[in-house]
Amino acid sequence: MSFPKWLSLSALVIVLDQLSKVWITDRFAYGERLTVLRVFDLVLAHNTGAAFSFLHDAGGMQRWLFTAIAVIASVWIVTLLRKHAAQTLFALALSLILGGALGNLVDRIAYGYVVDFLLFHWDEHYFPAFNIADSAITCGALLMILDSIKPRRHTGD
Repeated sequence: MSFPKWLSLSALVIVLDQLSKVWITDRFAYGERLTVLRVFDLVLAHNTGAAFSFLHDAGGMQRWLFTAIAVIASVWIVTLLRKHAAQTLFALALSLILGGALGNLVDRIAYGYVVDFLLFHWDEHYFPAFNIADSAITCGALLMILDSIKPRRHTGD
């Protein structure tokens, strides 16, 4: 796939992420929860921190810290994506991470927090709520690990 197509995939992640967040915020009040399955709820949550609410109580500076990190990481990822567009698994991983990072960046800039709404649990044990962007970042990271451990074909230099 070409560089523009990888960017299109990132854009698709952003669109799906933002549409899902608009859908949930239009239908739920903050903190409202709906049980969908015995182990899965929809909930409207706001995360001012990073993954697992890291630094959520840092007094507001985390908004700009995580914004800066997302912008720097996105520029770096675009550079890597342009250079490695022909490496399918690696480029797929980068595209998913880029789309997820930018999806959450949109929230952070617009609202000062990230909208989370997917909540998995087992009895009283809860995994922190997350969103489509977080899922894309996680899948991208897993694909990057897979790409790093897969056997490489040697080209006769």
